[in-house]
Amino acid sequence: MRWALVKVSLAVTTMVVVAFAVPLGLVIREMARDRAFSNAEREAAAVAPALSITTDRDQLERVVASAGSDAGMAVHLPAGDGRAALELGRRRAADEDIAAVRELGRASTTGVTGGWTLLQPVALSTGRIAVVEVYVPESDVTNGVGTAWAVLAGVGVALILGSVAVADRLGVRMVRPARRLVEGAHDLGEGRLGARVPEDGPSELRLAAAAFNSMADQVVQLLANERELAADLSHRLRTPLTVLRLNTASLGEGPAADQTRTAVEQLEREVDTIIRTAREAKPQTAAAGPGAGCDAAEVVRERMAFWSALAEDEGRKWRVAGADRPVRIPVARADLAAALDALLGNVFRHTAEGTAFAVDVHNGEDAVIVLVSDAGPGIPDPEAAMARGRGSGNDGSTGLGLDIVRRLAESTGGDVRIGSSVLGGTEVRIWIQLDGRAPAGGGHRQPRRRRPGRLAAVYNRARSR
Repeated sequence: MRWALVKVSLAVTTMVVVAFAVPLGLVIREMARDRAFSNAEREAAAVAPALSITTDRDQLERVVASAGSDAGMAVHLPAGDGRAALELGRRRAADEDIAAVRELGRASTTGVTGGWTLLQPVALSTGRIAVVEVYVPESDVTNGVGTAWAVLAGVGVALILGSVAVADRLGVRMVRPARRLVEGAHDLGEGRLGARVPEDGPSELRLAAAAFNSMADQVVQLLANERELAADLSHRLRTPLTVLRLNTASLGEGPAADQTRTAVEQLEREVDTIIRTAREAKPQTAAAGPGAGCDAAEVVRERMAFWSALAEDEGRKWRVAGADRPVRIPVARADLAAALDALLGNVFRHTAEGTAFAVDVHNGEDAVIVLVSDAGPGIPDPEAAMARGRGSGNDGSTGLGLDIVRRLAESTGGDVRIGSSVLGGTEVRIWIQLDGRAPAGGGHRQPRRRRPGRLAAVYNRARSR
């Protein structure tokens, strides 16, 4: 593109220079010629008054000498009144040219050796026609023409070089952003997702760079969402795996039981590997639209019915409160079920058999609180537990379960907090906002302060029971 612009500019400027310089050069040459012959006409006109008065040789020689020079001017007097023809000065014109001027009675120019001659007819007092011949050398005709042409050529070359330089700079200004755009696309195609293009250059290339950067951001977000989805789906497999692991403990001894337990452990390790490999980004869980959502109480009853069977096998006491009446929330049913399974699965995984747990649902005017508490040892570092990927490799935790719960709450404008429960262990509080306000900017955010109100009072009373 750069050289194409240079070539186009070179061709266009050259044509413009030639179109203007050639006619201007010809005009300058004609002006020099006209100037030379105008001077010759003035010299001839200076002799004409004397010829109309007298034809005396001595007087005419003085007039010729004062008007010009013997080498540059000649006077041709015709014969008459018994007097022979008289010629003053150096003659250069041919006889037929002089005769033609006398006959036609008007001035004429004719070429001679070394230049031109101007033949000017002058009427004498006797009625005959004399001819004044003025010599115009070639150097007078072309005087200044060469210099003017050289100046025109210099100006033309300067214009051409200037246009080429400007076209080259414009080409660089266009080619450099285009080259960076190509390099960015190449880098993105090779998997370097951080490749971005500076938004500079012409407006069209700036728009192209902005579109490319937006596309790259979208690609990164889509890939992150895909990895997140893979991690979340893999984490949901841990719920039935927990059930399998607990059931294998009651199989007793024997080769089949050992093989089953080994297979379950291997499957758990593979799922954990998938989760750790897939996690990379933290996309937001999409909030349900207007009119969508689920009955939180129904989902809690359903999931507790599932986990209660395992609780009875392990001798765990459990309790459900606040799920006896409908509680609508703007969260998809599958997402809430996955969040509850993640929390209850953590209870069964990280607390000893016989540890009690409870699920409480508190419904308010602007929010719904779901509490999952247990009587286990608690969580020493809640902040680390909330951070994705900080799970301990010793106990098989990926740190993904609590993050699933957090994203579900933040998709509604709520949050998740970890504290101490009234049972003596861990309490996970899920605050689900009912007004549909999504967190600004996306991603993780700091929980916003809320005014203590009716729901907070209910929540405090529930903790004190």
